[in-house]
Amino acid sequence: MRIQDAMTKEPVTCQADDAISEVAGIMRSRKIGGIPVLDGDALVGIVTETDIIRLLMTKGPSDDLWLPSPLEIIELPVREFFNWERTKTALTDIRKKKISEIMSRPVITISPDDDVESAAGKMLEKKVDRLCVVKNDKLVGIITREDIVWSLAGGKDE
Repeated sequence: MRIQDAMTKEPVTCQADDAISEVAGIMRSRKIGGIPVLDGDALVGIVTETDIIRLLMTKGPSDDLWLPSPLEIIELPVREFFNWERTKTALTDIRKKKISEIMSRPVITISPDDDVESAAGKMLEKKVDRLCVVKNDKLVGIITREDIVWSLAGGKDE
């Protein structure tokens, strides 16, 4: 089976200068885990749930295993306060960032004329859940692991 028979045609996309909060809202409402990112009509990246979740990761004193000395026991509430402040700042800054700041690139693509087995192999090799389908340098679809499973099971019942 060819990719063009299993892919989602006309996928949901976003623009590189869209706000993260806007794109996350689209992902939630459409129940999708990744969106191709365009700059005009050019495919420039892909943003996934993983890209957004990475924004929530902060490194602080609490992340390290240590045995406190008596002075550090007194200092612990201060450390935790600063860690919480960094976390609050990180969460506030998320809404201000543009998708272009967090999107994954280069985009892993495949041709609509390739077979589904090639897509599955590429996904496993690159450790990704979706591939952008490109023909003549233009985004024509997206294929996900779910699309591949559904295609092998006889297609989606819509």
